[in-house]
Amino acid sequence: NRGRTFGLLRTMDNLGAVCGILLCMVLLPLLGYRLLFALAALPSLAGALLILLMIREDKGSGRKIFKGLSFRDIGPSLRLYMLLSGLFALGAFSYSFLLIYAKRFGFKTAFIPVLYLTFTATASLLSLPFGRLSDRIGRKRVLILSFLFWAAVCVGVLTVRRLLFLPLIFVLYGAHKAALDPVQKTLVCELSPLSFRASCLGGFQMVIGLCALPASLMAGWLWEHAGLFAPFYLSLGLTAVAAFLLLFVKEG
Repeated sequence: NRGRTFGLLRTMDNLGAVCGILLCMVLLPLLGYRLLFALAALPSLAGALLILLMIREDKGSGRKIFKGLSFRDIGPSLRLYMLLSGLFALGAFSYSFLLIYAKRFGFKTAFIPVLYLTFTATASLLSLPFGRLSDRIGRKRVLILSFLFWAAVCVGVLTVRRLLFLPLIFVLYGAHKAALDPVQKTLVCELSPLSFRASCLGGFQMVIGLCALPASLMAGWLWEHAGLFAPFYLSLGLTAVAAFLLLFVKEG
């Protein structure tokens, strides 16, 4: 049930984001930016206190001397998975480009937060079901589904010309995040050596982060110099390569 567990974590994370958006919409006119940012620190402090006071780790956890992780300790499937995930992250630029596209498409600025709320709420609703689905049918199939959702987002941007269908693109983006985020980490855990699981998760996030850093920069450059559709064409190509490489990753 590891997929369900990671799915629940992402559900609660996105649910918190949804509640935060709604609270901001209500409180911002009443409190202003300065007080609102000050209040935003309170949930983080409360979370830190809950971890310190309520979470109990296994007594043996973290007591062994860490001897280091070498590249040889990582199996070929995990190496390939990190490679393809990095390639996908290189093309999966920030959702801010979708919001900018929506504004250029004719969506009123006042309603842009509604689009952000749409994909965040969708991700919150679907993260747990997709996590449970990965427990039943396997991680790779759900990851392929997440790639298909992202491809549908790109195709939607390239083809949709009616404002009415624009929110559907953000629903698809939320479904993509719901299928991707929990299952990615679940598969890393299952491909990692037991003794180095946390290190492999950290290494995986490092790869994703290093590839995500230039992703939006590259997308912005293409947007300005090759047209607003260019980043989406590039992303479709990288997604296809990542999905193909995923076929060669061995689960279990």
